[in-house]
Amino acid sequence: MSAAIPVMREALRAFSAGQVHQPLRTMVPGADGDVLAVMPAFVSFGGGRGMFGLKAIAVKPGNPARGLDPHPGLVLVLDPDTAAPVAAVDGTSLTAIRTAAVSAVATDALARPDAGVLALLGSGTQARAHLEALALVRELREVRVWSRDPEHARAFAESAAGRRVVRAGSVAEAVDGADLVCTTTSSPTPLLEAGMVAAGAHVNAVGAVFPDHRELAGDLVARAGVFVDSRESALVEAGDLLSAVREGHFAASGIRAEIGEVLLGRHPGRGGDDEVTVFESLGLAVEDVMAARHVWERAAGLG
Repeated sequence: MSAAIPVMREALRAFSAGQVHQPLRTMVPGADGDVLAVMPAFVSFGGGRGMFGLKAIAVKPGNPARGLDPHPGLVLVLDPDTAAPVAAVDGTSLTAIRTAAVSAVATDALARPDAGVLALLGSGTQARAHLEALALVRELREVRVWSRDPEHARAFAESAAGRRVVRAGSVAEAVDGADLVCTTTSSPTPLLEAGMVAAGAHVNAVGAVFPDHRELAGDLVARAGVFVDSRESALVEAGDLLSAVREGHFAASGIRAEIGEVLLGRHPGRGGDDEVTVFESLGLAVEDVMAARHVWERAAGLG
C-alpha cells in the first residue's frame, strides 16, 4: 500500500493535466445482475512516448455464496514501445489497493491535518484496504466500523492486526464525532445524512459507482465541498451526485474540482477547518494502468 499511494498521486495528476486518454467505462449487463466493465486508457509519458492498458472487471453478486470475490477481473499492460501484452495483473487485489490508495491521496489533500477518528461504513475488502491506506496518511487515534451484518463487523474488528477497532451499532453511532469517514458499501439507498457528519469532517465516498447506487443523502452533498476523480465520469456514473441533482440539492457546477487539480495546485482544496469535504471516488482506468505498470516494473526488476 505504501508504494501504491505515490503511484496514485502521479496518476491523478496526469489525468487532470490532460496526459491521459480514456473513455467512460463500458458497462455490459449480463444475467442475474451481473455486469462486465471494460476500462481502457492511454497514458502519455511525454516525448512522444506512452503506454496502453485496460482493465476488465466483473460484478458477480452471486460469488460470495460460492466463497469467491464478487469483483473478479484483470488488468492488461501493453509494452510502451511495441504494444505487445507484457503483463496480466489480478484485477481484484489491484482494484482494492488502488482504490484505497486514491482515497488516501484525497484524504491527505483534503482532510484536516489533525483528523484521526476514522469511521468505516462497510466491513469488506475495501474497508480493510481503506484502514490500511488511511493509517499511512493520518495518525489514527480511534477506528470504528459499522456493517449491516454485525457478524461481519465483529470479524473485521477481530482481524484488524494490532489495531483496536470499535464496532458501532448504527451508522450514526459510527460517524458521531468522526473526522474521517469512508463509505465502502453497495447500498442502493442513502446511509449518511448531513446531520450525522461532524463539522470539518472529510468523507471518502467509494461505493456508489453506479447511477442507481447511493451512500450519501442529498442534504450531505449540498452541505459539502464536493471533489471528484473525474468530472466527466461523476456526471454520468456517480449515484450520490446524480440523485442529489435530481432532487434539487445539487448542480453539476457545484463540483469544486478534480482531486488531480488540487494536487496540481490549480485549486486550494478545503475551504476552512469547519467545512465538510466529500471525495466522490468512481475509479479511473489510468489508476489501474499505472498501478499495473508499477507491478510489472517491480517484477521485471526482480528478474
